[in-house]
Amino acid sequence: MAETRLAELPRELKYIRYEHSLEAEYLPRIRALISKDLSEPYSIYVYRYFLYQWGHLCYMALDPEDSSLVGVIICKLEPHISHSPPTLRGYIAMLAVSAAYRGHGIATALVKMAIEAMKERNAEEIVLETEETNVPAMRLYERLGFLRSKKLHRYYLNGNSAYRLVLLLKPVDPDADPENMALDDSDLIR
Repeated sequence: MAETRLAELPRELKYIRYEHSLEAEYLPRIRALISKDLSEPYSIYVYRYFLYQWGHLCYMALDPEDSSLVGVIICKLEPHISHSPPTLRGYIAMLAVSAAYRGHGIATALVKMAIEAMKERNAEEIVLETEETNVPAMRLYERLGFLRSKKLHRYYLNGNSAYRLVLLLKPVDPDADPENMALDDSDLIR
């Protein structure tokens, strides 16, 4: 069945940004697609947490013939205050592509869209976690410039370990003195 489906793939999928008006139609499909592949069981509240606040950073791949959901990426972007000075950190929370559509660059396209959307909003870095056993995901992210920053032992509920991966979007000056860095109005806490 999967081989037949692969032969029938449309030449171009339709990629759209998630919008709140699409929730009734697509949120159940997003949950179903993600729950097939990711090792963590997420409640509806987790999806809404990301999609309500950062829907503009979430993208879907649709089959143009029937508008079925074949891929999705869910992200967020917010200040990360554990760095000094704080950074604007993007986070890829979830990425899934239907098994019948894998190997056609859909995940790569979704990640690139999310990266560009975060860059446009001045993200300084993007992080994510992925299971150490998920070799295709590791290859995908490393091919896009992500680096392994930390191993997280027994990170997932299934007992598997993960790697935290980071993509630095702005160069880090190791010689910069944080005491003498100029601040602009956006750096001030009000």
